[in-house]
Amino acid sequence: MTITHRIIGSGEHRVIVLHDWFGTSAGWSAFLDCLDGDVFTYALPDYRGYGDRLDVPGTYTLAEIAEDVLALADELGWEEFSLVGHSMGGKAVQRVLAEAPHRVRKLVGLTPVPASEYRLEGDAYDLFHGAVERPANRRAILDLVTGQRAGAVWLDRMTAQSLAQSRPEAFAGYLADWTTQDFAAKIAGSRLPVKVFIGEHDVALNEPLMRATWLTHYPEAELEVLGNCGHYPQYELPVRLAARLEAFLNE
Repeated sequence: MTITHRIIGSGEHRVIVLHDWFGTSAGWSAFLDCLDGDVFTYALPDYRGYGDRLDVPGTYTLAEIAEDVLALADELGWEEFSLVGHSMGGKAVQRVLAEAPHRVRKLVGLTPVPASEYRLEGDAYDLFHGAVERPANRRAILDLVTGQRAGAVWLDRMTAQSLAQSRPEAFAGYLADWTTQDFAAKIAGSRLPVKVFIGEHDVALNEPLMRATWLTHYPEAELEVLGNCGHYPQYELPVRLAARLEAFLNE
């Protein structure tokens, strides 16, 4: 199977970038225009049931995402590469690491879900699982994780894009997997260079959680809190995020 993807740049440092639960490979806003294509080559695939792979059937799991990422790397002839993942994609890149640690150069989590279980209970469970069928729930989640600081136009557009660019069964399948899977034991103690970015207004994936998970799992990990930002730094701070991301990848 050919893995549909986008390529940005032609540089020697190769990077695979994974999107979030709501997004697609196209959903990175002006951030993509700020990347240095002379130094890096970025490959951005969609998950099965999303974006350009909307009609590709699957089991809709993190393990399947990792399998497809490694297949894409093989198609591109990339024996070694760095990984960048946003939110759910931050958990997915760790699954890639767990499956092929010898192939990963550096790892970056953008407001990322940890490799351990991310338990949803009570109202949070109802909000997230209800988002499969209810657009209002998707909009409410977007509003919540950006600290209720985003305007109605952006929230409405992001909600509409999510509905149009993901199959309900894929949206539900990935949710069930990224909230319940726990493979922290497979990656804990890795000495890989790791950078974690979070937004100061992200109420869901915040600093205490990152220190208890990502920074515990990876002894070499660095944490950077982006000011004036919530869960979507690629939209909220595209220029700043690109600069800080590439500064780490260049080290």
